[in-house]
Parts: sequence; structure tokens; C-alpha cells
Amino acid sequence: MEITKYYNIIIEKLVDWSENLVEMLPNFILAILVLIAFVFIAKVAKNFSLKLIGKAIHNNSLSSIISKLIYIAILTIGTFAALSLLNLDKTVSSLLAGAGIIGLALGFAFQDIATNFIAGFFMAVKRPFKIGQVIHCEGHSGVIKHIGIRTTEISSFQGQEIIIPNKLLFQNPLVNDSENIYKRIDLDVGVSYGEDLERVREITIDAVKNVPNINKQKDIDLVYLAFGGSSIDFRVMIWVEFKSQLEFLKSQSEAIISIKKAFDNNDIMIPFPIRTLDFGIKGGEKLNEVLDQQQASDQSSQGKRNNEQGEA
Repeated sequence: MEITKYYNIIIEKLVDWSENLVEMLPNFILAILVLIAFVFIAKVAKNFSLKLIGKAIHNNSLSSIISKLIYIAILTIGTFAALSLLNLDKTVSSLLAGAGIIGLALGFAFQDIATNFIAGFFMAVKRPFKIGQVIHCEGHSGVIKHIGIRTTEISSFQGQEIIIPNKLLFQNPLVNDSENIYKRIDLDVGVSYGEDLERVREITIDAVKNVPNINKQKDIDLVYLAFGGSSIDFRVMIWVEFKSQLEFLKSQSEAIISIKKAFDNNDIMIPFPIRTLDFGIKGGEKLNEVLDQQQASDQSSQGKRNNEQGEA
């Protein structure tokens, strides 16, 4: 009897489900058609917005971001519309509530990732740099290879590929070398105290006049900085055309070589560090007294050794 009872219950449930399935079949087919239509509309809208926005703002990164957001938004609307056709309004409400809670939780868990996305969006709008330009930020330097929504990839001058989170580029000071056609070389040099400083100035400026990529429109500046421990220090400043980091370093190298050759040809000395020991200052001992004491100590030690050898 019990088996028959449970058997009848199962049969009744199956019959009810089959009837409901037949009743919902038209809505189910309609929901699938609606979902397919929204997928098609989303793709068309994505491609159209990509072209339209790209022509309007001439920014591939930003137009790509906006077109993807439009695509996701249309797909989301289509999904909820399909669920509503299946009389799953409560399910839709639950999904929306759940999505809000999950979104809040994920926001706290992945706030750095979210910050990078937001920074990438604003960078795409502001465009502080472009692919192929040279940037310096937070100890990283290199040529930009790719600008993404979350990270930016650069190639360092040593050939390393560096991936930088957009948050760092957006929140920290950033130097874009490529925005300026010319860049200045600053070389610090020291000469002996016995040199004629006016003569040194003329020879140094003349030596760097033909540095590769030099800007002839700007003057070469030389200023004396300080009385150093071993030399009188000065700085020579040269403006050169910035073609690439390597070309800039080559210009700097040629400037150093030219200055050294000019100094050698004109007997101008770049002194080594010099240390002077003064035993005559207040509180110290004179050098001759120290040497006399050392000599007396050495003679005393030698005499003791001779006596010991004689006794032996």
C-alpha cells in the first residue's frame, strides 16, 4: 500500500510538471529568441559605438572601454527580459539583490583591481601618454608598449618588459620625456684650484659645441657651484634633441669625452680626491714630533733585540 501511495504521488508530480512545461514552452521559446535578439543587438551596438566614438574622440582605448560597457549593459537587460518572460520575476529580484551584495563584497575584496580599472578609464580620457613614448614613474622608466584598462606595459632601457598597475601611474608624479623635443644634459665637473676659471669656461664650452643632436638655438651654460674638497666644481648644461633614450645617453657620453680631451690638450687638471693631514692644529701634535717619537721607539726596540742576542 505504501509503495502504491508514493508511486501515485510521483506520477501526479510528473504529470503536473509535464503540463507546466507544455504551458511554458511558448514562453521558453520566446525567451530564447529574445535572448538571441539581444545578443545580436549588443554586438551591433558594440561595433557601431566603437566606430562612432572612435571618430568622435580619436582614442582607441577609451572607445574600446565604452563599447564593451554598452555590450555588457545590453546583454544584462536581455537576460533579465528573458527571465521575466518565464514568469521568474522573483528570481530576477533575487538575482538583482544578490548581484548587489556580491558586488559590494567584491568591491571590498578587489578594491585595488577596481581602482586600477577606474584609473585606466580616466587615463584613457585624459591621455597623459601614448604608445611609443618614454615615461618615468616610481623608479620605472621605459617605452610604452601597451595601454590597458587595468595595467600599462613598458619596455625598460635594459630590455625588460614591465607591467605597471594604472593606479601607480594615475596617483604618482609621472615624467613624459617624449612630450618635449629637447632635453638638457647636466654634467658636473671639477678642476684644480690652480686653474684659470675663465679659461676653463671657454675651453669647456668650445669642447661641447659639436655634441651630437645639440640644439644650436640654445646657449651652452656653465656655472661654478662650490669650492670642493679637492677641486672647484662646476656644471655645464647642454640642450640636445631627444630622439630616444639611447641617443640622449650617446650625446652625454660624447660630451664627457670631448671635455676630457679638451682638458688633456690644454693641461687642465681634473684632480683626484686629496686628503691633507695637519698635525699642527690645536689639540694635535706636530708631524716632526710624532716622527721623532716613532724613531726613538724603533731604536729602543732594536737595542733590546741586540742585547738579547748578545746574552744568548
